[in-house]
Amino acid sequence: MDAPAGAAHEPSPAQEPDRAARLAQARSLLAQATTQSVQKFDAPPRLPTPPKEARLPDESPDPFSNPFEDADPFEPFEQCAPAAAPEPQEDPTYSRSTERQRKAPDANNPRRPQRSLKGRALAYLSRREYSRAELSRKLRPYVQEADSLENTLDSLERDGWLSNERFVESVVHRRAPRMGGSRIINELKRHAVGEALIGETADKLAQTETARAQAVWEKKYGVVPETPAERAKQARFLAARGFSASTVGKILKGGDEDWIDEPSDE
Repeated sequence: MDAPAGAAHEPSPAQEPDRAARLAQARSLLAQATTQSVQKFDAPPRLPTPPKEARLPDESPDPFSNPFEDADPFEPFEQCAPAAAPEPQEDPTYSRSTERQRKAPDANNPRRPQRSLKGRALAYLSRREYSRAELSRKLRPYVQEADSLENTLDSLERDGWLSNERFVESVVHRRAPRMGGSRIINELKRHAVGEALIGETADKLAQTETARAQAVWEKKYGVVPETPAERAKQARFLAARGFSASTVGKILKGGDEDWIDEPSDE
């Protein structure tokens, strides 16, 4: 007689322990796999460590960072803007002028020794000749209570540093080739070199007045004027240089005629 259909699927008593062992083993493997998967996804990814020479220093700024990221939007723009980096200072270039400026003493420095009145006078006289009156005017602003201007000038004259005679000679040497006697005498009178010295110089200039006027006229014109206008023009030029009317008449071959009132075409 055949067995019922449901009886064929029922496990035998011998198979029950084996089935239970396999089920326990499967559950153990499943639990172990689940634990490993959770640990794997929960742990943060580990990035490869860059080489030591490629690592940037901590203090170097990020080239791609925004300088206005931390700024307050309600502050003025000047306060929000990042501080500008200091410009690199160039090496100073030294020259003779800068070295001279660096070594130049301060004029207002009280420790600097003040030049004496005689020292200033010698500094002036080392450049050119001065008359006594002109040097006195130059030194008067520097006179102090302890200084005596007249005594200083007397000392300079005794030692040969100051001389009105040499001053007159220098003026005549510079002016005579280009100017007449009247211009030179007027300049000497302004310097108060003394009437005797002025008279002596005027006599010497009068002896060479015509020759000097001739040289000045030839350098400027060199041709005798043919018309009254040209003659008046040349006469006024010589008169402005300080030559007398008689000397001008001799140069222009016209005597002492009245050429001053003729019209000017200059």
